[in-house]
Amino acid sequence: MSKKDRKKSLSNRSQLGMIAFRFSKNKLAMLGLIVIAVLMIVCISAPLFIDYTLVYKQSMAVRLKGPGTEGHILGTDQFGRDLLARIIYGGRISLLAGLAVVGMALVVGVILGGCAGYFGGKVDNVIMRICDVFMAVPRMLLSMAVVAALGQGTFNMLIALTVAAFPGFARTVRASIMTLRNQEYVEAAKCCGTSSSRIIFKHVVPNGLGPVIVSATLQLGGTILAIASLGFLGIGVSSPTPEWGTILSENRTNIRYYPYLGFVPGFFIAISVMCLNFVGDGLRDALDPRTKN
Repeated sequence: MSKKDRKKSLSNRSQLGMIAFRFSKNKLAMLGLIVIAVLMIVCISAPLFIDYTLVYKQSMAVRLKGPGTEGHILGTDQFGRDLLARIIYGGRISLLAGLAVVGMALVVGVILGGCAGYFGGKVDNVIMRICDVFMAVPRMLLSMAVVAALGQGTFNMLIALTVAAFPGFARTVRASIMTLRNQEYVEAAKCCGTSSSRIIFKHVVPNGLGPVIVSATLQLGGTILAIASLGFLGIGVSSPTPEWGTILSENRTNIRYYPYLGFVPGFFIAISVMCLNFVGDGLRDALDPRTKN
């Protein structure tokens, strides 16, 4: 295909098609997307090929067996539980809980940031000062404080991480909305008598979601790391429920002599966060209008 034909073909693409085309050209982003998709599929479909009873079944006869011994692909922990089963079912909590936190924080952030950016004035000042109060406290410290106040548990952990994450989304949405609220189509909608809520969520917010999507993707990796950190500290998902950080915490006394107990869950945490960062970087480049084709 000649250079002229290539430019003509690209000009006929829709905006979404152009974003997908740019994203597909980023090899690291595509690799990250494939790895995350495979992890999600394996974790969600785990009951089809791994019996859930292996997650809790203890057998002291096979405790601390290395990877590949006696039918245990990734070995066993100090209680003889199959590490592969615990890693896969633990991924359901780590990955899906991360998605849930980012989803809830995104909804709250879009609502607050959209209202602050569109209305401005006192509404903007009140909402942003509330966000500043939450952002003044380090995210992990704020999450730990909320968990300590609400009590240990998966649901309380989700609430704590959502409270710590939504101010960042609110600020990102506000910045996007403030650049769009004086556009011609917004003025036209006002002249037609369209309500403010409809203008915000029907016309303004969808056109400013690019930076928000990138922020959410990058935030997801940090959220998975935060979930693992809370689990390792013993204030997140409680043992014996499998979660990657909790698995690390359970086996920390044996990692020195059995390194695989730390390497396996640590590898899955690291590869998930790294691949999500690759996807976020790819989306940022694909959504950047200054990117050259």
